[in-house]
Amino acid sequence: MAEISSRRSGAPWALATPALLLFAGILLVPLALTVVLSFNAFDGMRGLQPGYTFANYREVLTDGYYHEIFIRTGLMALGVTALCVLLGVPETLILSRMQAPWRGLFLVVILGPLLISVVVRTLGWSILLGNRGMVNDALQGLGITHEPIRFLFSMLGVVIALTHVLLPFMIISVWSALQKLDPQVEHAGRSLGASPATSFFRVVFPQLMPGVLSGSIIVFALAASAFATPSIIGGRRVKVVATATYDEFLNSLNWPLGATLAILLLLANILIVVGSNRMIERRFKQVFAA
Repeated sequence: MAEISSRRSGAPWALATPALLLFAGILLVPLALTVVLSFNAFDGMRGLQPGYTFANYREVLTDGYYHEIFIRTGLMALGVTALCVLLGVPETLILSRMQAPWRGLFLVVILGPLLISVVVRTLGWSILLGNRGMVNDALQGLGITHEPIRFLFSMLGVVIALTHVLLPFMIISVWSALQKLDPQVEHAGRSLGASPATSFFRVVFPQLMPGVLSGSIIVFALAASAFATPSIIGGRRVKVVATATYDEFLNSLNWPLGATLAILLLLANILIVVGSNRMIERRFKQVFAA
């Protein structure tokens, strides 16, 4: 019996070994090599040097130029996350109240862009947001503006395009939380005299918070590390960490500095996501304990 038990306990690990090896080969090994590369010494005339140094990290952490890039990236990710929450939650609620077949049709419309390359979607937005694009023509035709708004090569255009790219991830997260919600709970709140707004914010929305939080984490991480959209829409004017890393690797050929930016971006993402998650969990425990 002991032999059979030991075999059964080892079976899951044996079955998981191929997947773990694939995970290590695809993710962990390149990440480890990037960490090692970030400590390499670099000379502008001779390229990579054999020694190791903290100079790359010291340069990024003490230079105001890189501070500005990281702050811009964080603000961009926060703006995209806030817009995805403001648009995604009502959109998901409206979608859940639709009847078949309209619900399935609009769900396909919302999630369909995920089947298209992000580069193609961003190029489409570059056409729409141009000075003679459809967006500016509509704004001027309605009399809202009298001259074209500069969406291209600006943070505003990058945030708009990234919101469209990442909104489906928020909708998917909120939709999964909404499926666990008993619709009778909202009706119970209304029957006890709560207004529609009070019923939503005091009864429905708190139960959607796990989906909203998970969607926010996904959107923030993807927005902070986005490259194609800031590169195409923002161009050289709007530099974020991902585009700065690209420039260091392919333009300046300073691979150690590019690797340093990539590692610091990863660490910043992990710290923000884990820190916000723990803070929110602590807040929820205090609310439920009260």
